[in-house]
Amino acid sequence: MGKYLKAILSTLLALAVLTSCAVPAGDGKRDYDENEIDGQVVGGMTSFAFELFKELNREEGGGNIFISPLSVSTALTMTYNGAGGQTRDEMKESLGYSEVSDEKTNASFENLIPYLMQADETVEIDISNSIWYRTGEPIGPAFLEKSEKVFDASVEEMDFQKPDSADIINGWISDSTNGKIDKMIDPPIPSDVVMYLINAVYFKGEWTNAFDEERTYDTDFTEESGAVKTVRMMSGKGKTDFGETGDFKIVRLPYGNGKLSMYLVLPKGGKNVNDLIEAMDEDLWEEMKASIFETDDLILGVPRFEMEYGIKNLNKALMSIGMEKAFGAQADFSGIRDGIFISRVLHKAVIEVNEKGSEAAAATVVEMLESAAMEPVTFVADRPFLFMIADDVHGNILFMGKYAQVE
Repeated sequence: MGKYLKAILSTLLALAVLTSCAVPAGDGKRDYDENEIDGQVVGGMTSFAFELFKELNREEGGGNIFISPLSVSTALTMTYNGAGGQTRDEMKESLGYSEVSDEKTNASFENLIPYLMQADETVEIDISNSIWYRTGEPIGPAFLEKSEKVFDASVEEMDFQKPDSADIINGWISDSTNGKIDKMIDPPIPSDVVMYLINAVYFKGEWTNAFDEERTYDTDFTEESGAVKTVRMMSGKGKTDFGETGDFKIVRLPYGNGKLSMYLVLPKGGKNVNDLIEAMDEDLWEEMKASIFETDDLILGVPRFEMEYGIKNLNKALMSIGMEKAFGAQADFSGIRDGIFISRVLHKAVIEVNEKGSEAAAATVVEMLESAAMEPVTFVADRPFLFMIADDVHGNILFMGKYAQVE
C-alpha cells in the first residue's frame, strides 16, 4: 500500500508552498499548521486512492467512474479511530497509514481539512463531516471527542425510527454538497443501524485560463466499447503544461491561483485507459510529472462533460484491498461501541466540466450495524482518459475519474 508514496507530492515544485506555521483563518474558519500535514499520511492516502480506483475499474468492466478519494479516506479514517485489534490493523494497512502513528495521521487531517478549504480564495472547497447515532447508544466519549476535534464533525443523537430521520440526514448531505447530492439513505432506517459516519466534499473552481466558448465544436469521441459518439470539444492553443512518456500524454490545467489543478492523462495509440489504470504506480506517475513542461503551441481539446457515479457500494473493493474484518461480525470497533461492524460504505460523486471550470461534489456514508513531423503537439481527448483534481502543494487527490462513455 506504500507503493505510490510520492505519487502526487512532487507536483509542480515551481509552485510557492505556504510556509507559515499557524495560519489565522479568520471569518470563523479553523486555523491550521501546514507543518503538521505529514507527507507519509498524504502518500498513504494517494496509495489508497490508486488501489481503490483499480478495484472499482475491475468491478465495473467498462464505462465511466468518478470518486472522491479524499471523501472516502476521510470517512473511513474517522471510523478507524474507533477500531481495535485486527480490524484496526487491516484498516491502518489498507488506508495507507502503516508507516505512521495514529497521532500523526490525526494531526494531518486536523490541519489538512482547513488547509484545503482555504488553499485558494478563488476556489470553493467545502469539506464537512458528521456522525449520527441511535438514541440511547453508549458511544465512546473519547471517540466522539476525537471526531469533533480532528474532523470538525458535527455529532447528533437521533431516533432513527422517526419517519423523517433519513430525510434529515439526506438534507445535511444536500446542504454540504450545495444541492449536488440530495439522497444517500433510503427510509425507513433499519432497526439494527447504530450509526452513520458521513463525509461530504464540494468543489468549484474556475480555470486559470478559461476556454473560449466560441472555439468549442462538435466532434467524434470513440468510447471504450468502440462506439463513436458526438461530444462538445473545448479547444485552445497556447501556453499549457504538457508532458509525455513512451505510452501516455499528460496535461495540467490549473484552477485559480494554481494550487489546485486537473490532470488529464491520455493513452497513446496501442494503449487504452484500462492499461493506464493498471500500470499506474509511483515510478510511472513520477515519470509523467517529470516530463511536464510549459509549451507555447499545444493544440488542446477537452470534452465538455457531466458525470454522475453512484450511489456505489464500496464494500467489495475495500475488502479486496485488505479491509475485511471491518465488514463482519468479528469486527472490533470497541472504541465506538461493542458489537458493531461496518455494513456498507456508500459513495456518490458528480462533476461538471465546462469552458469556465469544474464543479464537483461527493459524499461517503459509513453505515454501522449491530452484529448479527514536427507535427504540432496535440492533446485531444477524443477517447477514454483518466482525470484527477489534485492539491498541488501537499498532493491530495480530491477527485479521480475515468471518462470513457458519453452520457
